[in-house]
Amino acid sequence: MSDLASKIDEQEEFWKPVVATPPQSTEKEARPACKNCGTDFLIGSRFCYICGTGRDAGLAQQPADLRRWLDLSHLLEFLEQNLPSLVALVLGSACVVAAIVTGFFYTATTLLDWQAVQIWRIEWLLGAIAFFAAGNLVRKK
Repeated sequence: MSDLASKIDEQEEFWKPVVATPPQSTEKEARPACKNCGTDFLIGSRFCYICGTGRDAGLAQQPADLRRWLDLSHLLEFLEQNLPSLVALVLGSACVVAAIVTGFFYTATTLLDWQAVQIWRIEWLLGAIAFFAAGNLVRKK
């Protein structure tokens, strides 16, 4: 029996930790820290456990500026469009605005003038429909 105990001691350990400990690195890893007090955040926490500052308080304080909305890649992602469909959307919207504005700039004094203004409006609206249809056809799925 003592023979068996000495073989077991030589072969393997009986107790092993449940979770292996990660190797300690000599360099300090970049961990998110509180902007207010500099304390490292706990894993999964939304607030600093020392001062109570929110984890993304620095991001919330930045004002939303017009440059972000004029950024083409952000606009394409927000509208879920690709470039050709966005161009068609802008041109179609411009045609709708032109159809509305046409009535303000041109006043009809006779029946013939009124018909001409209506034909111009119809042409602008047909252009808008064509641009919207083309934009819908080239839109990403």
